[in-house]
Amino acid sequence: MASYQLSVCAEMVFLDLPFVERVERIHEMGFGVEIWGWANKDIDALAATGARFTSMTGYLTGNLTDDDEIQQLLASAEASLAVAQRLNCPGLNLHGTGLDDKGLPVKPVEVVTGAMWLKAVETLRKVAQLGERAGRVFTLENLNLPVDHPGTPFALAADTLALVEAVNSPALKMNLDLYHAQIGEGNLIELIRRCGPAIGEIQVADVPGRQQPGTGEINYRAIARTLHEVGYRGTVAMEGWAKGDSTEALQQFRDHFTV
Repeated sequence: MASYQLSVCAEMVFLDLPFVERVERIHEMGFGVEIWGWANKDIDALAATGARFTSMTGYLTGNLTDDDEIQQLLASAEASLAVAQRLNCPGLNLHGTGLDDKGLPVKPVEVVTGAMWLKAVETLRKVAQLGERAGRVFTLENLNLPVDHPGTPFALAADTLALVEAVNSPALKMNLDLYHAQIGEGNLIELIRRCGPAIGEIQVADVPGRQQPGTGEINYRAIARTLHEVGYRGTVAMEGWAKGDSTEALQQFRDHFTV
């Protein structure tokens, strides 16, 4: 029996339903629920569903490296923590920079300098302190540059791992997204073993297409066995589009991660 818990991103499945009903459907199937930005959502209605929320976006604006943007990020991280408390959501997700509604960086970066690395570590330490005080965990997600997020700094899993290890706080972990990692780096099983205790969450979707496990090239049954072998106890969340019927897609996801 696997030691991890399964969750599903409500932004990407049951798209014919209103958002709260998507959450209810996912919850009824026995999964945890993940959401993206919270500013456009009815938080009271979401809380009333009784769903187990596992992750939500941990900021609204800002980035890790520019002074004015850092203040925006920290302020919206504090506001996000208040929403997380209302939803009893333990995890809040971050990216290497602010993204627009198409997933592209608001301020694209061609070269990440040493000064930017140092500023990012300093900012993430402040974010981690917010998480420590609130008893919640921020996770820093890796993204892929070739397909979905060109111009994003600190995008590789190797980058997010370096930042998380540099901050060295229990309130800052990696959100290791294996869809992005397959496109950006590959060698997923060794990547999981290398990241080990730095991982706060695993996100999954198949390649190509960003659809449920079992629709592409990633051997997610082997991934599941590896997570079981290393004793991973966190969340494995499907952040992918449903290929075909959403109910069947979620069942396929569960099947691939049942050890």
